[in-house]
Amino acid sequence: MGNADYVYPSNVECSHRVAIPPPQPFVKSLKYSLKETFFPDDPLRQFKNQPPSRKVILGLQYFLPFLEWAPRYTSEFLKADLIAGITIASLAIPQGISYAKLANLPPILGLYSSFVPPLVYALMGSSRDLAVGTVAVASLLTGAMLGEEVNALENPKLYLHLAFTATFFAGVFQACLGFLRLGFIVDFLSHATIVGFMAGAATVVCLQQLKGILGLDHFTHGTDLVSVMRSVFSQTHQWRWESGVLGCCFLFFLISTRYFSQRRPKFFWISAMAPLTSVILGSLLVYLTHAEKHGVQVIGELKKGLNPPSFGDLVFVSPYLTVAIKTGIITGVIALAEGIAVGRSFAMFKNYHIDGNKEMIAIGMMNIVGSCTSCYLTTGPFSRSAVNYNAGCKTAVSNIVMAMTIMLTLLFLTPLFHYTPLVVLSAIIISAMLGLIDYAAAIHLWKVDKFDFVVCMSAYIGVVFGSVQMGLVIAIALSLLRVLLFIARPRTVVLKNIPNSKIYRNVEQYPNTINVPGILILEIDAPIYFANSSYLRERIARWIDEEEDRIKSTGETSLQYVILDMGAVGNIDTSGISMMEEVKKIADRRGLKLVLANPGSEVMKKLNKSKFIDNIGQEWIYLTVGEAVGACNYMLQTYKPNPMKNEAETWNTV
Repeated sequence: MGNADYVYPSNVECSHRVAIPPPQPFVKSLKYSLKETFFPDDPLRQFKNQPPSRKVILGLQYFLPFLEWAPRYTSEFLKADLIAGITIASLAIPQGISYAKLANLPPILGLYSSFVPPLVYALMGSSRDLAVGTVAVASLLTGAMLGEEVNALENPKLYLHLAFTATFFAGVFQACLGFLRLGFIVDFLSHATIVGFMAGAATVVCLQQLKGILGLDHFTHGTDLVSVMRSVFSQTHQWRWESGVLGCCFLFFLISTRYFSQRRPKFFWISAMAPLTSVILGSLLVYLTHAEKHGVQVIGELKKGLNPPSFGDLVFVSPYLTVAIKTGIITGVIALAEGIAVGRSFAMFKNYHIDGNKEMIAIGMMNIVGSCTSCYLTTGPFSRSAVNYNAGCKTAVSNIVMAMTIMLTLLFLTPLFHYTPLVVLSAIIISAMLGLIDYAAAIHLWKVDKFDFVVCMSAYIGVVFGSVQMGLVIAIALSLLRVLLFIARPRTVVLKNIPNSKIYRNVEQYPNTINVPGILILEIDAPIYFANSSYLRERIARWIDEEEDRIKSTGETSLQYVILDMGAVGNIDTSGISMMEEVKKIADRRGLKLVLANPGSEVMKKLNKSKFIDNIGQEWIYLTVGEAVGACNYMLQTYKPNPMKNEAETWNTV
């Protein structure tokens, strides 16, 4: 029953055979595979056919992007960047102080971390809109993970040094991912994972601020909902109404200004200035009323001067090295995911491209330098970057302007924050965190993909009722499980003919399709690997059983051919080839003919090397499903039904 023994009539479309790619040298194939894995964007393309001097300039511009845009910088750009830089500085000052407290670090570190890292990023970063600074989630993670080993109150010096060390390892890890082109690792944090994790972390951060809002002196070190609620309601006799009233008033003010700015985007500066305004008003109120003597806690003295060096404070000895590395890697991944996602979002709005691997190098280097200059983990927070974007920034100079503003604050203005009430910082944090709880995204996940919604809610519940680390582990585990399910359980569907055409499509998508008598067409929607080969063998055998049962019940023409549409099979390994050989044996035992349609070059190459093509016969491999069906129909019309099949059916019955 081969199509090599006869000449097709003119109406049978089988004028081309599926080609077997010519063999390639191993080194060339390996080089191509490595390039596709690590250099999908071909970053070296710009160096081709360039003189050596030009290559040096392009190389410097690659690692220091400011060399590319600085020669084209204009006074118009400077004006826009000045406005944007001063605006984000007004947000960075109160947020920096607040987030440092969230990490159980001295408040001055929040200002230090908004001075040096933005300068480094301005030289090495490729985003025009990313505003660098500390973020709440990374601060919370730092405080939670380091707090498990060292108590920040009992041993503040060691805790501080561990925070610097964790930042150093975070920077090294981030930079290595960029240099080694391993940015795809961050992609394992799916969108659903990030939505759930960020919402859970925001909820936990808000709960932690009840300490400041209620003016409590003692509070749980746990971050889960049960521990926080137990700590809050077991100290009802210590609640301070003065602090609570002040916190609620400022929180209402901050939420109101943000709502107003969202409704009227041209007044974005009102929301951006609100945190600093709250700090100023709160400080004046405490100073004039001496509220610190009536239970309202204040920041206290902030050290004047620029960042002191901290390289000598890094801890590289046990038993604390392990926790520093673990904290650095976990917080580094979260910071990378947030920073790159924010940068890409605003790059899309302005229609320019940022290189994810270059961003990793830039973020990593600014954290390495920051760890040596008394800074803790920084990245590109969404709130600050959104203000930078809305303020009309043109280049990364806005980060330099912000850093210079912070520098002036460190040199001359830190005494003014002495009377800043902690309750105002808590209100600022809660206001910022509410924006991270994305209800619309969760609802969208529910409508589009229920499994993604489960991943999102698992991350949220894990963070809120367990711990930040637990929520992250659960979410990543579920995401990886889904990837494994996609690989290990690929979809196989039955294709049927769309009436009055030579097109064959999935019967679930096109219910009006019709059967092709005597032919079963199956489509495999994934590469065939060791992880799914057994499943595919069993699933194909089941499809054959179901089709034969259907034919017996309807009395249609007996099944003669099984066509496998291989168009979506991008690759196949040795286990997959063994599976194909077993499927052919199953078909032979049942008196069926196995036919392949549209196999790709990699698949044909490996099937040829394994001699499977010789086994099945190249005359039974076709370019399209239509050609395969045409050939099988021709055989059905020209020859009688396969006697071997009838004999096999009789034998199976016996």
